[in-house]
Amino acid sequence: MLEIIERLNLAEPHDAVISLDYDSRKRGRLKTLTETSEDAGLFLERGQVLMDGDYLKATDGRVVLVQAAAEQLTRASTTDPVLLAKICYHLGNRHTPVEIQLGSVFFQPDHVLSDLCRQWGLGVEDVERPFAPERGAYGKHTGGHHHDD
Repeated sequence: MLEIIERLNLAEPHDAVISLDYDSRKRGRLKTLTETSEDAGLFLERGQVLMDGDYLKATDGRVVLVQAAAEQLTRASTTDPVLLAKICYHLGNRHTPVEIQLGSVFFQPDHVLSDLCRQWGLGVEDVERPFAPERGAYGKHTGGHHHDD
C-alpha cells in the first residue's frame, strides 16, 4: 500500500494520482485508491484541507497529485451581484462551505439551503462537478487556484 505522509509545498512531477471528493479531502486518515487502482492510505497531519492540484509525498518517495473528484452539488445563480453577495452572506452565516463563481454559488446538497436560495429569487439546480470551496477568512488567497501552501 502506498503510504502518503506529507504535503509538499511545490509542484513536482508526480508518480500517482488520487481523486477525492471534498469531504475526503478534509480527512487526515483515509484509505483510497490511486488512478491505477493501487491501494493508498493518507496519514497526514489533521486539520488541513487538501485542494485540487496539491502534491503529497509517500514514504517510498513517490509524489502523489490530488485531484478534486466530481460530486453532487447545488448551484444557486443570479445575474444580480448584490443578490449573490447577500445569499453568500446567509450561507456563510450558517457555516456552509461555498464555492463562489461569477453569478453562482455552489454548495453541498441541502434542501433547506436550496429553498432559502429559491426564496431569495435565485435559480437552483443540481450539478455534478469538483467542489473547491473558499478556504475561509484566514486561508491563503491566490486568485482562485489554491495549491501553493
